[in-house]
Amino acid sequence: MERAEKQEFVTSFNAELADTGVVVVAHYAGLSVAQMTALRSSVREAGGSVKVAKNRLVKLALKGTDLEHISDLLQGPTVLVYSDDPVAAPKAAVEFAKANAQLEILGGALGTTNLNPEGVKSLATMPSLDELRAKLVGMIQTPASRIAQVVNAPAGQLARVFGAYAKKDEAA
Repeated sequence: MERAEKQEFVTSFNAELADTGVVVVAHYAGLSVAQMTALRSSVREAGGSVKVAKNRLVKLALKGTDLEHISDLLQGPTVLVYSDDPVAAPKAAVEFAKANAQLEILGGALGTTNLNPEGVKSLATMPSLDELRAKLVGMIQTPASRIAQVVNAPAGQLARVFGAYAKKDEAA
């Protein structure tokens, strides 16, 4: 990379990290190209991104963002897994790390909050934003259907009572 390319990378990555909700930092030494491709695709499916870059350039890109405090994690061959959804990147990284022992999660950041490896794993166990939305919609729909049943129940009961009186009058 030439100096201009490095400056362009730092500026664009800084802008990308400024809008990011969560970042997971991990060592990837020992992963094959196929495994890295699998990691990238699983993170992309979850709605996140994977970046491998020189630690010095990433530290420069982190300056001025809320994530600047994770600079000390950037030692050795590191990969950044990040997403806007606070659960997507940790979930994808932890799932991949379970299947591939070479990916060692070092920690991360959720905004200004520093995360240790256990914090990343506990964040990965939380439901995603889409799952929470689905649960919320389900909770909202359930009372509405119950209200409709309750409102319709008296009318149905009245109809049955009138039907019973009609049958009684016919029989008599």
